[in-house]
Amino acid sequence: MGTNFYLVDKSTYERDPRSWRKEATHIGKSSFGWCFALRIHPEIGIFDLGDWSLRLMDPGQMIIDEYGQTMEFMDLYTMITEREGRGMGATPEWLARNSAAPGPNRLARHTIGYGCVAHGPGTWDLVEGEFS
Repeated sequence: MGTNFYLVDKSTYERDPRSWRKEATHIGKSSFGWCFALRIHPEIGIFDLGDWSLRLMDPGQMIIDEYGQTMEFMDLYTMITEREGRGMGATPEWLARNSAAPGPNRLARHTIGYGCVAHGPGTWDLVEGEFS
């Protein structure tokens, strides 16, 4: 189970708070025990956490999770960069079944291939394409 996060233009949200998803940009997903799946968007120049950080700090933007809760930049940044896992179930068999590799801080890491294009230098992976 995990939570998806989105970047939304504040004026779009204020105009119609119920339909913000139509124009939202997917930031990524936080899943228990995994490195953060940070979505890249090459078509708009987002290739890594640095590119995201510039956009996430923009005062005209807001961060919203899939449940409609807003979040401050530093809270999301900390969630992405300071993750801790418990190493539960991370046996070689579990890792193979879940297309995972051992990651930092007892986290599972997404295997490069399967949508993951690179591992960040910390507790996040760079993932392209649609995912839920």
